[in-house]
Amino acid sequence: MAGRIRSRLPRAVRSALGGGARAQRAASGTEHAAALLLELARTGPAPLLPGGTAPGAPLSVAAVIPSFRRGSGGHATIVRLLEGLQRLGHTPSVWLEDCEGRHRQESTGATEASFREFFAAGPEIEVHADLGAWRGADVVLGTGWQTVARAMLLPGCRGRAYLVQDHEPDFYASSAEALWAAQTYAMGLHCIAASPWLAAMLQERYGARASHFDLAVDHAIYRPAPDGAVAAEPLVAFYARAVTPRRAVPLGLLALEELSRRRPGVGVALYGEDRPLPAPFEHRALGVLGARALADLYTRASVGVVLSLTNPSLIGLEMMACGLPCVELASESMLATFGREGPLTLAEPDALALCGAIESLLDDPALRARASVGGLELMAARTWEHAAMQVEHGLREALSASSERARERTEE
Repeated sequence: MAGRIRSRLPRAVRSALGGGARAQRAASGTEHAAALLLELARTGPAPLLPGGTAPGAPLSVAAVIPSFRRGSGGHATIVRLLEGLQRLGHTPSVWLEDCEGRHRQESTGATEASFREFFAAGPEIEVHADLGAWRGADVVLGTGWQTVARAMLLPGCRGRAYLVQDHEPDFYASSAEALWAAQTYAMGLHCIAASPWLAAMLQERYGARASHFDLAVDHAIYRPAPDGAVAAEPLVAFYARAVTPRRAVPLGLLALEELSRRRPGVGVALYGEDRPLPAPFEHRALGVLGARALADLYTRASVGVVLSLTNPSLIGLEMMACGLPCVELASESMLATFGREGPLTLAEPDALALCGAIESLLDDPALRARASVGGLELMAARTWEHAAMQVEHGLREALSASSERARERTEE
């Protein structure tokens, strides 16, 4: 079945799909995704299987994921949600759409093993490095704009949904990529968005059907230190993942440069990037950290800093779950999700304002204590079990919408 879909694509794109033999050369992520969108426009989506599923019946859920790298929070979230769905009785699987050709030189076994290692995916989730063994599913789940056309072209499904973790057009300058990303939200898929703010945007701006889930943390890992220990000297931990522009790393580095000028005794730890950053102040470069190393950092730091220009980041939630006071941007999404008086300290997008917000927490132990308690209270209800239940609800909405459209076509 997957072979019939590949045969209709341009040769350069067919070589990137990796069903059976692995690709030797691949189109870029843009070319690959654009060719699939063109194919979808020409042929329309694959027909859905007739008949729905019984209410409450277990579902097979196939998530089509884009190319990945170590440290990707979006892929980690997909895994945590699929694990939660498995515990609810469903059968999840992962299918790689290597839109960037990032994995084309690897064997399928190496790609699948690295995915499991990078995102701690257990054996309860099937992982497929290509679509060669595609067998259909009750629900196929697109998980990024580059995967949506593929999810709609795959045969053998009863319904389709779209896991939307961020407003992806904002990842690009004014460009064809931004247009294509936006178009995927208007393709009729039920969107399961990673915040109420994002769900409302999809409904209002694109006319999409949308529900939401609340991002969560693993409380077995992200929790306060049992001894309540913190660093002997003040320490600021900054999520400096510069490869992700929406983290506004240059703005954060300016704020920390000013902080270091004012407070030369305050330690600064930069993490999230696997290469050194040209920061003009003394700091520790920690690289890309695993979950337990992150939790250890958060329990011993004095203030955490993560900047979200679009949807809220998981990083701030993990900081709060460890009791770490966190400084974020007073962006539209953060204000809508947490409020100005919430446990996060929200600062205007200005280097001096950010520096001042960090200083206010460093200078006031009582303020830090209130922020810590407020963050712990907020995060107590943020579990992956609850998030998976919200996603399950969205999947059943997607199936219901698919059945409704099928009935309408039959009546016509």
